[in-house]
This record gives sequence, structure tokens and C-alpha cells, in this order.
Amino acid sequence: MSNILVVKSSLNGEQSQSNQLTQRLVEQLAATDNVKLVARDLAQDSLAHLTQAEMATWMIAPNERNAEQTKLANISDNLIEEVKASDTFIIAMPMYNFGIPSTVKAWVDRVARAGVTFNYTENGPVGLLNEKKVIVVAARGGMYAGTEKDSQTQYLTDLFNLVGIEDIRFIYAEGLNMPGSEERILAAQKQIDNLAI
Repeated sequence: MSNILVVKSSLNGEQSQSNQLTQRLVEQLAATDNVKLVARDLAQDSLAHLTQAEMATWMIAPNERNAEQTKLANISDNLIEEVKASDTFIIAMPMYNFGIPSTVKAWVDRVARAGVTFNYTENGPVGLLNEKKVIVVAARGGMYAGTEKDSQTQYLTDLFNLVGIEDIRFIYAEGLNMPGSEERILAAQKQIDNLAI
């Protein structure tokens, strides 16, 4: 049994290339393995920006929280339980204005949590989510991979390294708003079809 967490964030729903390519990947994995799938669509069920009040509840022992503090703390706690229960994360990643969607940042701010998914040590941070895999399906209107304008790849690599994940793979579908986009989508589909995890 393989536990897969799919995180989507495109505003375009089923028309989104990141979502369509991710669905292709999920179907391929389900055909070759016994898969338990958990899907989180941050565009449909968005998270508010993290506040100081919510973050402060993480410092309070669970048995000392009042009802409102428990409700706020549960947002992060439940997301982290999803992450901990998963073997593989598939991140459907559109690019908005050279960055990740703000809804993904709101998810990250609750999942990358000191003392829970990583620890600070005298030698720097040490991740606690080892032996997991991440596949990022990145869809972009322009051509950015390998350039200084690709802020997503480094950011997501650093983020998942922080929590202890080293096995990170990227599938790029780029130039989707440019002539020749059909060929680039086919190339991304071929990458998915040839992916072995």
C-alpha cells in the first residue's frame, strides 16, 4: 500500500494543465500499485494566511488550550498528520507571477513547523520527514526552468529538504501560453509515463 498526498492549487480547476498532468500521474501510479489517495485542493478549500494568534497556539500544550485555541491549532496539526501519513507527495504547481500560489505558501507555513516536522540543532535544521518522496508537476505559461526566473524549483527543493525529504523530482510543462504548447504538453505526458518511483 502506497499513501499518496496530492496537493493542487490552480485557480483553473479541471482546465488546469498542472491538475490534468497530475491526474495522469496519479492514474499511472494507481495502475501499478495499491494506492491510498488523499487530495487537497487549496484553490477550492483555501487556507487563510497564517496569523500570530494561530501560530501562538502551537506553543500551548494541547491539554491547556481553550476551545478557540484548539480550533486554530488543529489547522496545522491536521495538515501535518496528512503529511506524516503519506509516502509520496504530488504537488500540482502552477506558476503565478514567477512564484508559487499564495495558497501553497499558507499550506507550507503550517506544514514546515519547528519541533514537529524539523528541529533546529547547533548544526542547523534537521528534518523529521525522512524516507518520503515528492513529485512536483510544474506548469508554466513561459519558459523558466534552469533560469534565474524559476524561483519555484529552488524554493520547493529547500522547503522539502528542510523537513528531511531528499527525493524530489520535477516534471516541467512550460511555454503553455506560447506557440508549440501542444508539443510541450505531450513531452510532459511522456515524462510522466516514463516515471519510475
